[in-house]
Amino acid sequence: MFGQIAKEYDKLNHIMSLDIDKSWRKKAIRQMAEPAPGDAQPLRLLDVACGTGDFSIAAARSIPGCRVTGVDVTEEMLAVMAGKVASDGLSEQIVMQVGDGENLPFADDSFDRVSIAFGIRNFEHRDRGLQEMLRVLRPGGRLVILELSEPENRVIRWLYELYFLHILPWIGGLISGDRAAYRYLPASVVKFPPKDVFLQMMREAGFSDVAHRAFTLGICRMYTGVKADR
Repeated sequence: MFGQIAKEYDKLNHIMSLDIDKSWRKKAIRQMAEPAPGDAQPLRLLDVACGTGDFSIAAARSIPGCRVTGVDVTEEMLAVMAGKVASDGLSEQIVMQVGDGENLPFADDSFDRVSIAFGIRNFEHRDRGLQEMLRVLRPGGRLVILELSEPENRVIRWLYELYFLHILPWIGGLISGDRAAYRYLPASVVKFPPKDVFLQMMREAGFSDVAHRAFTLGICRMYTGVKADR
């Protein structure tokens, strides 16, 4: 499904979010950029489910000297990302590879930061994905997750669902030619666990200092956690 919509994915994301998604990424990247004891120089970042690379590219631009590895299961998405990375002159700073977020192809303790932006809701086994992200983080390293969510305010949620469940699939289908994909995407947000449940999942996976912030009336949430020192 993601392969079929890869070429139109960026355009649709920015149209349908009114470019607010860019501000969410900036906040998450600021969180990633905060120094932590034991950080490697240059900082080693892993962007899981990197898709077409918006988060990876923004991180490379914003965090001086960092080295970003993007991993995704969809080759068509990575092909779009590769073109963007090359045109931005970031080929020496960003590398990409095909890989499954539930079975990451990296050694233990390989990265100072792990991010996943708007991807974890698509995992079949989120607990396994969280455990893998913990495994590849070095002790003291930080996980930053961005994910869409339903607002808690009833009126805002009603307006959100009207747009997200009814108008968005029509727009997405019109532009991409794949209405089914844009029915799946909002449905996956509705099915994502509430924040308290997901925070507990992070703790059960082994993360400490687990925290949460809501952005834009709760339409987006940022979750953070740390891999405890041994």
